[in-house]
Amino acid sequence: MRSSVSLFRTLGKGLGLCADASSSRLAQKAVPALTATMSSTASDAEPSKAAHYAAALGGILAGIFGASCVATASEVADGLHAPHYHWPHEGVLDSYDHASIRRGHKVYQQVCAACHSMQYLHWRQLVGVCYTEEEAKELAAETEVEDGPNDEGEMYTRPGRLFDAFPSPYANEQAARFANGGAYPPDLTLVSGGRHNGQNYIFSLLTGYRDPPAGISVREGLYYNPYFPGGAIAMPKMLVDGGVEYDDGTPASASQQAKDVTTFLTWSCYPYQDEMRVMGIKACLMITILIGFAAYSKRLRWAPVKSQRIVMDVVN
Repeated sequence: MRSSVSLFRTLGKGLGLCADASSSRLAQKAVPALTATMSSTASDAEPSKAAHYAAALGGILAGIFGASCVATASEVADGLHAPHYHWPHEGVLDSYDHASIRRGHKVYQQVCAACHSMQYLHWRQLVGVCYTEEEAKELAAETEVEDGPNDEGEMYTRPGRLFDAFPSPYANEQAARFANGGAYPPDLTLVSGGRHNGQNYIFSLLTGYRDPPAGISVREGLYYNPYFPGGAIAMPKMLVDGGVEYDDGTPASASQQAKDVTTFLTWSCYPYQDEMRVMGIKACLMITILIGFAAYSKRLRWAPVKSQRIVMDVVN
């Protein structure tokens, strides 16, 4: 009887070992990545701390990789994020480069004004910033403005004046879309503040034209620019080396033109930035002086109270 029981126990252990071996082989075939872990921990009854740390590190790396995949997919739809450039007017104590604003206006006038309007900017705003009053009057007089009605009730055209806004290249939005294959060129007056990363986006867009990479096709009439949402833009590359001749003799490279017109568009969005900074500096100085007077007055008024000695006579 004892021999039969021991025989059954031996057979049971053998069957259990065979089942464990077969199940481990199936697991190794189903999940090859776990083969090394299973083989390394087969002799241990419980997983070591190193295995837990390795699993945690793998989870962190997987999360980072997944987040990078999501960011890459977002860049395809929203456009490549523009790098940050150090502009001379960024600092708290810095001001606009007015020579660059003048050059940027010339780039806009000769390159951009054929398609883009700046209807919220007036000729008078250029006086004292990048042109004298006489120069601004001459520039305004070169344009024709529809005015009226006159005494006969008819509309007429006249030379532009300082109080006139910049002329629009198209009569309305429908005419603009018809002339540009369905695309509507946006107004550039406030574009620097209306786009994410503002001036960096504008500069990157103007200098970011390139051939589409392998696997990406752009339909006819569009141009590849990774900084534009979707990567395909209807505006061709407009800035080329020597495309504009500057009055001050600055070499008119494509990047220089992009920098100047970006400065001009940033100024058109924030035309009173320099005055606001000067006012802020004056306010800080005045507040500092007033705080000094307030501190002195406080010490002067409270000195007798804090320095007096109170003696109490206690009656027994």
